[in-house]
Amino acid sequence: MADINLQEIHDFMISIAKKAGEMITSAVPTTGTAGSKKNSVDLVTETDQAVEKLISTSLRSKYPSFAFMGEETYQPGDRLTASPTFIVDPIDGTTNFVHRYSYVSISLGFSLDLVPTIGVVYNPFTSTLYSAIKGHGAYLNQTTKLPLTPPTNIDGLGACLVAVEWGSDRSGNDFAVKSKTFSRLAATKENGGGMVHGLRSFGSAALNLCAVAEGGLDLYWEAGCWAWDVCAGWVILSEAGGIMVDANPGNWEPRIDERRYFAVRAGEGQKGVVDEFWGLVEGRFEVGV
Repeated sequence: MADINLQEIHDFMISIAKKAGEMITSAVPTTGTAGSKKNSVDLVTETDQAVEKLISTSLRSKYPSFAFMGEETYQPGDRLTASPTFIVDPIDGTTNFVHRYSYVSISLGFSLDLVPTIGVVYNPFTSTLYSAIKGHGAYLNQTTKLPLTPPTNIDGLGACLVAVEWGSDRSGNDFAVKSKTFSRLAATKENGGGMVHGLRSFGSAALNLCAVAEGGLDLYWEAGCWAWDVCAGWVILSEAGGIMVDANPGNWEPRIDERRYFAVRAGEGQKGVVDEFWGLVEGRFEVGV
């Protein structure tokens, strides 16, 4: 794939993200006939669908030989392959969008050989753009290199600000793993917990990953989201010196489509804090297994 111009693709993805952003900020969000996909909290709006159509039409017109995987057109059984693939979430943070909470993003990823290679994450409400090309660094608004400040050492889990998400699955094994682990992370060390500085649930996987990349969040632990939620942010995280491992203990090299993710910001002590965190995970996620 030496003939693929990654910079050109990156720049085109940014232009598409900004066009999609105009559509999102001018929309009046309504679930309308779209409603919910799985249950009453797994929302999809007509804007999600319209934005994905805009993005997919633009990308397929420019790069007709590349594959496309999008949240709104995904069908059960669709598999990510080693082919050059655009991996897209038109609105990451749909619940926020419906409630007019501005933590919303367009997540445009591009993978080669199943490796996240280009990432563009754009919040149209704040005009905040994160982008990266594998091997070329990660940037805020195309000018400021990430992380925003020189990374400090990660001095144990107790010094960390951690992003977590409840997700739309609110029962079963994986919900129990999350609930019990959240409690252990917050509990005092005397009670067998991590006594983390705080747990935050903001509602956008892509922006959570970018926050870890820029250094505002130390960790982000999640299961149940999809490749389109994380592909773009994964590139940005990695190019900013962060690492992505499995949310389940023991796996240091998760697949992009494995649906279990644990992001750690740049800085000395990454391995130690992963091991410490994994030691507090109550059970194992079944999703992606």
